Amino acid sequence: MSTDPTSSYRAIENLIARYAELVDDGDFAGLGILLADATFTGSGEPVSGRNAIQQMFQDTVILYDDGTPRTQHVTTNVAIEVDEQTSMAVSHSYVTVFQALPDLPLQPIASGRYRDRFERRSGQWRFVERQVRINLVGDVSCHLRQAAVQR
Repeated sequence: MSTDPTSSYRAIENLIARYAELVDDGDFAGLGILLADATFTGSGEPVSGRNAIQQMFQDTVILYDDGTPRTQHVTTNVAIEVDEQTSMAVSHSYVTVFQALPDLPLQPIASGRYRDRFERRSGQWRFVERQVRINLVGDVSCHLRQAAVQR
């Protein structure tokens, strides 16, 4: 089990980056695996566990012919606090979501913050909680199923 703070910070940064990559790739099964030990809280009720998280993304995010939501999640202002003795960590970061489609020019569609908790289990850092708070919302009608229905 590593107790090197630098390697812990890097491992946690990689988890945060992997989340964005999986969402943008439309890999909701991969998101289920990444967040299998976590509770995810977005705009709806909290969701926990691999299958429930995968299903929540499948039910809410629109995928296009290329199998992706045609988005780029950009995570910035990442602040991580690691407690090596308890094998726990927290992070706070900003997220901006961009989207482009053939009939939708590249634009920011949402911006907000992530609040995350992590635990090191069997030597590996894992998400145990992700809270998403979207503060600024643009046109998400081509990204989220509910928004598309409401439009």
